[in-house]
Amino acid sequence: MKKLFGTDGVRGKANIYPMNAETALKLGKAAATVFMNGKKRHKIVIGKDTRISCYMIENALTSGILSMGVDVLLVGPMPTPAISHLTKSFAADAGIVISASHNPAEDNGIKFFDSNGFKLSDETEKKIEELAFSEIEVGHITGELLGRAKRIDDAQGRYIEFAKNSINNLSLKGLKIVLDCANGAAYKVSPLIFEELGAQIITINNNPNGLNINDECGALHPEQMKKFVMQYEADIGIALDGDADRVIMVDENANEVDGDEIMAMCGIYMKKKGILNKNTITATILSNIGLEIAMKEKGIAITRTLVGDRHVIEEMRKNNYNLGGEQSGHIIFLDYTKTGDGTISALQVLRIMKETGKKLSELAKCMKKFPQVNVNVDVKKRIDFETMPNVVEKINKTKKKLKNNGRVIVRYSGTQNVARIMVEGDNEKEIKKYAKEIADEIKKGDC
Repeated sequence: MKKLFGTDGVRGKANIYPMNAETALKLGKAAATVFMNGKKRHKIVIGKDTRISCYMIENALTSGILSMGVDVLLVGPMPTPAISHLTKSFAADAGIVISASHNPAEDNGIKFFDSNGFKLSDETEKKIEELAFSEIEVGHITGELLGRAKRIDDAQGRYIEFAKNSINNLSLKGLKIVLDCANGAAYKVSPLIFEELGAQIITINNNPNGLNINDECGALHPEQMKKFVMQYEADIGIALDGDADRVIMVDENANEVDGDEIMAMCGIYMKKKGILNKNTITATILSNIGLEIAMKEKGIAITRTLVGDRHVIEEMRKNNYNLGGEQSGHIIFLDYTKTGDGTISALQVLRIMKETGKKLSELAKCMKKFPQVNVNVDVKKRIDFETMPNVVEKINKTKKKLKNNGRVIVRYSGTQNVARIMVEGDNEKEIKKYAKEIADEIKKGDC
């Protein structure tokens, strides 16, 4: 059987399989079938980002769902975490987000949430996948049994109040913020959230045209934001990605503050307040070793997972942890959200700045980042590294050289034929050399 789901939903080039209207229609029918539970009237929330292809996919998904007798609540362009919240708020059976997150405009994707606002398990995704490739009978669903689609006019307001409540509507008066919306899903709601809390906002990249999402802007491209922070002498720069589930910040000096540093400062704050569950932060294998060292000094444990916010959330739910995330800026505050939320993450940092009176640059000093080198190698196919003795030997030798002052992680991309090499240590020149040596061995062994 063909595979639809990757590491984060279904994703690909818009209007090319699997991100075409035909497959979206089948996914709509399959999802409606999986999420129907009992004889009640069922409903599914659908949100999207600002890509031009979202219109096509939204209509196809909606048609498939309606044909199964399930209602659709359309909320328009909204952050991915907003759909997670609204699914629970509307007591819907599921939520769907049409977005390719930080990818370029020509891509698109479909992500699903369950009735509690959490991303789906592998088992549920497999059920949807199997049904999407089967013939689902709909001939018996006619007349009043067909689903209805309805646009929700107050969805933005619901999410705005939800986000502000995450810091108890604390006044942000006196803070000057540069906000980069990446011409994406948060272009309307996020500026309003910060403005309504009293901050002075300089908003950039909030004029989407369907084609400029993530285009040299947002969390992956904070260069423009840095210039505005310096130009306007702002206290902080906040850059969201296309679906606003991740955030990268810069301090008042335009120095970048990533997800590891955000977790560190929030972890220290939450421990002092007595609200950091089990005094533990959940990070991934890619989080900087500096985070682990700094948190150990503060009596905070770090547990690591595979890359991907899904894995982070699974670990957090399993062990009742309430703070976790990725270096890339997916931060999960499980007391408030069920998935990464760039806006709410930014609000937590702003609360710390207000309550402590400290600048972001001062807060970010809570951890020292070790140099980290990332090298990508295109491969023809994903060969198990354990079957490549020269690669294994090179990795093991590198680990011995680094001892306890660094790490080596070699893995394959979840979506591409790419080997990813990460080497971390206290000598940048050395780790660049180590990473290149491992990459060269992989190239030799790739056939």
